[in-house]
Amino acid sequence: MKDKIYICPICEKEISIDKNLNKYFPFCSQRCKLIDLGKWLDGKYAIDGKTGELKEIEPDLLNDNKDQKL
Repeated sequence: MKDKIYICPICEKEISIDKNLNKYFPFCSQRCKLIDLGKWLDGKYAIDGKTGELKEIEPDLLNDNKDQKL
C-alpha cells in the first residue's frame, strides 16, 4: 500500500504522512517547522474569533481543592 502524500504548508514539497518517516509532520523539515513558528510569533497568522474575559480564580477555591483526592 502506497503512503498518502501531503504537501508541506511552507515550501509545498511532497511529504509522507507517516510520522515514523517524517518527525516534522506536517512540515517536511525542521527548517519549515521553525519558519511556521516564526510566522505565528511575528503575528502573521491569527485565529479569528471573539476574545472572552478571563475570570480570576479566587485563592480560597484553590486551597479548598488542594486536599481533595483525585
